[in-house]
Amino acid sequence: MDVMALGWLGTRTPHARALANFYANVLGLRATHTEPGFWVFTLPDGNNVEVFDPAYPGKAHFDTGPVAGFTVRDLPAAVAGLRAAGVELVGGPGPTWQHFRGPDGNVYELVAALAAPGGSPPA
Repeated sequence: MDVMALGWLGTRTPHARALANFYANVLGLRATHTEPGFWVFTLPDGNNVEVFDPAYPGKAHFDTGPVAGFTVRDLPAAVAGLRAAGVELVGGPGPTWQHFRGPDGNVYELVAALAAPGGSPPA
């Protein structure tokens, strides 16, 4: 598995609105998407920090605290590596991510490398 960087962070919290306000107004992160119970902030490198209210659908498996995403060069190969190692995959796969439970019981994520100009992952 070729982990390249920390590439995503998501938090499901009953204090979602306060955290989103903190990210925007204290840390100065740029909001790029909002909808009821969900906020996306895009960092200068193109990676996202996301905040989920507990009522937001589809993220109930974010039950251990913030979820860190590890950027990998080849997502299908990395997911196959997790399976081969007997790692528990959590939730359904997304088009560019897969959540899993680490040996510490926490939820983590693999996320595909952002495409470079021209459509291919960065070298």
